[in-house]
Amino acid sequence: MNTTIESNPLLDRLPKHLKQFIKPQDYSDYTPINQAVWRYVMRKNVNYLSKVAHSSYLDGLKKTGIEIDHIPSMYGMNRILSEIGWAAVAVDGFIPPNAFMEFQAYNVLVIASDIRQLEHIEYTPAPDIIHEGAGHAPIIANPEYAEYLRRFGEIGCKAISSGKDYEMYEAIRLLSILKEAEDTPQHEIDSAEKAVADLQNNMGELSEMAQIRNLHWWTVEYGLIGTVENPKIYGAGLLSSIGESAWCMTENVKKLPYDISVANQSFDITKPQPQLYVTPDFAYLSLVLEEFANKMALRTGGLSGIQKLIHSNALGTIELSTGLQISGIFTAVIEQEGKPIHIQTSGKTALSYREKELVGHGTNKHSEGFGSPIGKLKGINLAIEDMSPRDLRAYAIYESESVIMEFEGDITVKGEIITGSRNLHGEIILISLKNCTVTHGENILFRPEWGNYDMAVGKKVVSAFSGPADVNSFDLISHVPSSKTIKAKHTAERDDLELLYHSVRKIRETKDTTTSLEPIFKDLKENHPNDWLLAVEITEVLKDRNEPQLLDEILLYLEQLKETRPEVAHLITGGLGLIFW
Repeated sequence: MNTTIESNPLLDRLPKHLKQFIKPQDYSDYTPINQAVWRYVMRKNVNYLSKVAHSSYLDGLKKTGIEIDHIPSMYGMNRILSEIGWAAVAVDGFIPPNAFMEFQAYNVLVIASDIRQLEHIEYTPAPDIIHEGAGHAPIIANPEYAEYLRRFGEIGCKAISSGKDYEMYEAIRLLSILKEAEDTPQHEIDSAEKAVADLQNNMGELSEMAQIRNLHWWTVEYGLIGTVENPKIYGAGLLSSIGESAWCMTENVKKLPYDISVANQSFDITKPQPQLYVTPDFAYLSLVLEEFANKMALRTGGLSGIQKLIHSNALGTIELSTGLQISGIFTAVIEQEGKPIHIQTSGKTALSYREKELVGHGTNKHSEGFGSPIGKLKGINLAIEDMSPRDLRAYAIYESESVIMEFEGDITVKGEIITGSRNLHGEIILISLKNCTVTHGENILFRPEWGNYDMAVGKKVVSAFSGPADVNSFDLISHVPSSKTIKAKHTAERDDLELLYHSVRKIRETKDTTTSLEPIFKDLKENHPNDWLLAVEITEVLKDRNEPQLLDEILLYLEQLKETRPEVAHLITGGLGLIFW
């Protein structure tokens, strides 16, 4: 039983907070029915997608070593993906969007290692190895698209969420698990669907994360490429769905040109998509991504960026014009004329420069929050960071000097300077004072008895983003999803059926022409009358044998099964089409 996590240099450099999501792929968990489901979907997809998918798809199948007959192993995928600069890890179902995108930023493909049940062979709302392995992996063999995916992850993981985004993640995760699991009571599915619908209808203004997830959905998952009149498929959700890949090419699905407005187009993960968006080429995807990134707090900073972080109620970072980065949970901002003049965090806070924590300014030092004025001194055009040593001396901003610094916006810092810290350009980024009082008008923001005061230096906030500047500053090993994926049930009937699938698979793979298939078919008919895929597999083996009577009997059985189970009639027809046409 293989339960180790196969590694490579790309995985070794992942930060600990991402490694917490990785689980070993136990290949022995895949049953003969699982393998048959993979094989059916892959044979159908390769046959159909060769006509409607972007040319990179079939090329990518070869480059990434995705086999049609066997579910891929993480070890094999990593060995081959490493040749194109990528890696793959197994996870348990949906993981939080920030983490999913951060993996992409490290050139790591996240693969939900479970596989859909036979009952959901055409489509499952739950991420599975067909969706990830057969959908995402082949297309990243295209270098231009792979760079888009990496860049998307790099930008997307910095997007600021709202509190409702995490609620939505948990609700969708639960719904996907319940819909994929067998024998889930309908009332539980109905309740989970209602929870998702209620959240979708009450999200309020879309957060950056909600918007970038929309961009991700309509490109990486459900994207078309080419022209509106003649599009090709490249989105993994379509590449991995034998039902939706055909449906999306009909006139029932509206095709629209892709542009940045798609960031505001929400989606329903449980239903076929009513419209899809067509990009002219992969380069255009990157142009739209950059256009969106230019609107993010990551690049705009300012008051709105701080307000987004406060609204998120989650760990985030602001970067000042000096390069000083403040990471924590932002709880308050004082503003004047649309500009922030004082920021405040609560709880553990860390100060960094260029994504590296400043020595002595980690969460132990700033365990109860951090506050600082932002901006210029009143009546002085020259910002502190732009002052020469002579300027600093003139304004008494000097070690051991008692100083009163009056900032624009009526923030006053009064105390005795201990020392200052500079960045690589020689600009002061932090000033430490003792016996310090900080006021805003008549309100006291810091008292001398609270200890030494560290004042950030920066005339403006140039960036605000989700997560810490230095991932080592905080303990991020904290993700505990509220729901876990549900494995298929083991019953005597299921175990017997698995043995039948195993027998047929062994006969096909060993090219055994002597073992009779008749007793297997008899057992199938008598004990498993609802199963259709094994009868199709038996038909495939019989096609190359001179047993016309048994072949005719099975074909008749399948025709009768179409009548009694009309919901799988097209699947049977599709399977037979692969064999005879």
